[in-house]
Amino acid sequence: MPKILIVGAGYAGFYTAWKLEKILRKSEAEVTIVDPLPYMTYQPFLPEIAAGSIEARHAVVGHRSHLKRTRIISGKVVGIDHKKKTATIVPNAGKEFAEKYDQVIFTAGAVSRTFPIPGIADNAIGLKTIEEAVAIRDRILSNFDKAAQLPAGPERDRLLTVTVVGGGFAGIEVFAELRSLASDLIKDYPELTFEDTHFHLIEAMGRIMPEVSLETSKWVLNNLAERGAQVHLDTQLQSAENGLIQLSTGEKFESDLIIWTAGVMANPMLRATDFPLDERGRLRVRADLRVEGDKGVIEGAWGAGDATACPDLSGGGVGGYCVPNAQHAVRQGKLMARNVAAVIRGEGPTDYFHKNLGAVAGLGLNIGVFQSGKLALKGYIAWLAHRGYHGLAMPSFERKFRVVGGWWNNFWLGRDIVSLEARETPRAAFEEFASRPAPAAAKVAAKPAAKKAPAKKPAAKK
Repeated sequence: MPKILIVGAGYAGFYTAWKLEKILRKSEAEVTIVDPLPYMTYQPFLPEIAAGSIEARHAVVGHRSHLKRTRIISGKVVGIDHKKKTATIVPNAGKEFAEKYDQVIFTAGAVSRTFPIPGIADNAIGLKTIEEAVAIRDRILSNFDKAAQLPAGPERDRLLTVTVVGGGFAGIEVFAELRSLASDLIKDYPELTFEDTHFHLIEAMGRIMPEVSLETSKWVLNNLAERGAQVHLDTQLQSAENGLIQLSTGEKFESDLIIWTAGVMANPMLRATDFPLDERGRLRVRADLRVEGDKGVIEGAWGAGDATACPDLSGGGVGGYCVPNAQHAVRQGKLMARNVAAVIRGEGPTDYFHKNLGAVAGLGLNIGVFQSGKLALKGYIAWLAHRGYHGLAMPSFERKFRVVGGWWNNFWLGRDIVSLEARETPRAAFEEFASRPAPAAAKVAAKPAAKKAPAKKPAAKK
């Protein structure tokens, strides 16, 4: 059987494997997928996870729960030699090995793109993984607990100051969701007031959310201002050393929680392959998702998702290419499965075409925006549209049921505001009271000295 190797099990990779299981006959091909994580993360839900509106486990899709006919390798692909059709894999446990393939599909996605700003690497956190969203949630809840024990002053202000860098969809959504969470928390902390909380978003451009109209983005700015959140436009972050935020405008303030959402870049692992890359380090692919070199199509090599420079035939993409978002990754993954199956069967692949129908964003409980062409919805109706769209887009009925069930519970019971930050040191309580063997030196000191034998009397002389 031909061997299909899928590198990366995020949106595009998971949907490719999931769809191949439905398309291919059991004896038609052997599919292997490689990823260091055992699940796919539904990233549009990360802001709501950070705000405690969705349980973290409900926003991930377990590979082994849904990929029944796919060979799953937990590990990383650290190199690809397509001339030899071999991938080098480092598993999460065990030794490095080489994996042969006939068709390789690169869907390893993107990672956070940062700049060499002092303090960012040491103090900031991204919003690309479920672990980051949970850490953000626990940090803001723990900070409220700490601040409630402190008098008014710089230390308390630092704990209750949240800074988000980047005014795209991800940045605005997490910024607004956390503002909504903080506003709700005040009622449970009588020691604190609304004025004690401080929210800052830093955007280098002159506007936010370029995916929506200028009028809609201005409405979002006004809404955030009314809720006590400050957006710094045409402003650059110059330093975040030791949590001290220094802006290009000269403004300074301290912040204990700094969230970086200012862009992504293709997975750097692509540099360890012999695939053709563009000037931004993305995999060059044709509209049918086959990898394209200087001399044409490279047979047996495919790519989809955020790590690729895929032509946007609808004409709506930035620079002529599909933007890195979930809408494209999911649809490309489904088409990828059909195209790979077609090639195996001796048929031709189909070009990817998707016209963006609009954008929808949640801005905290009961607030959202929706933009489709000139049609713009704002407020509660847009928030319902946001939840409806993403509730339906969540893969598998089981996951949909868990997410919607969580929303229903929160409607009646409110958010769960317990921080589990102590999970980062789960053995601390056990270690504190655990009995340990006495040190070797102490054993020697505690051992009683051996009694000396009485000296023998000299024999009497005759």
